[in-house]
Amino acid sequence: MNWKRGAAGFAIALAVIALLAYGLTVNPRAIPSPLPGTAAPVFALPSMEAVDTVDLRALRGSVVVLNFWASWCVPCRVEHGDLVAAAEKFQSRGVQFLGLIYQDSPRNARAFLRELGETNYPSLLDQGTRTAISYGVTGVPETFVIDQDGTVVFKQNGPITVDQLAAVIEPLLAETPQERASAAHGAGGQ
Repeated sequence: MNWKRGAAGFAIALAVIALLAYGLTVNPRAIPSPLPGTAAPVFALPSMEAVDTVDLRALRGSVVVLNFWASWCVPCRVEHGDLVAAAEKFQSRGVQFLGLIYQDSPRNARAFLRELGETNYPSLLDQGTRTAISYGVTGVPETFVIDQDGTVVFKQNGPITVDQLAAVIEPLLAETPQERASAAHGAGGQ
């Protein structure tokens, strides 16, 4: 009778160890977002300098890059130069970049920008993290690309590079409105 209990205990312990070992191989940041392919959650947020409010609805017709960041985020420091360079590269083509400050104070965000270099796009205050919650942000940095029709087409967890952004943005800028409408109609009919 004791050997049966011992065997059962050993089998349970082995199953638990196998489950834990599998869990260590899974990247929790690799969980796919449900947002790509859906309408971007809309927002109207004040800029960090409280000069104006940015309403996502007013940017319809433009490609929009949303980057959630914080001054305490080490990977945000890594990607900062790439975001600034990408914004400069695509600014003349009408791409709108927006930084959304995530769980941070304007004072700390300003110090971050003074240290690493100002951006040529606004940083917005997401008080209460309502917008971050709408986008399913689980940590920073997280970057979303929204097409001209207001659909989330891309999400990146972790630092992003100019090349990664260009690979997503260039095809969006190359498509005509008719091609986008046709693709949307074709996707909806499947």
